[in-house]
Amino acid sequence: MARLLIEGENLHLSLSGWEQLAALHADIRIPLHNIADVEISDRPWRILRGIRAPGTGFPGVIMVGTMRWKKRKDFCAIYGRRPVIVVNLRNEAFSRLIVTCDQPAQLVQLISASSKLR
Repeated sequence: MARLLIEGENLHLSLSGWEQLAALHADIRIPLHNIADVEISDRPWRILRGIRAPGTGFPGVIMVGTMRWKKRKDFCAIYGRRPVIVVNLRNEAFSRLIVTCDQPAQLVQLISASSKLR
């Protein structure tokens, strides 16, 4: 499963080999100062926008890849109906990272503290 890690001054979205193949994308590294906001969503399938291109998806089951909408892009690694972390970005190729994780509240606190969000 995709993992969000803090590495120095970057947020690293680490993808397994299978995820990289399914998403047609490598790992993503975002400077912490480009994080605008971090939140948790209990309804991952309702916050998706646009069309999947490229990536692998089956609604309600899996979405790994890029969602394109109105000249913007989101990167998603969503599994089932579990909670996701939504990382809103500025000055990056992606507008948002949407990632399923096991302990979203703790990860939101860690990212917020590391990027000095208030």
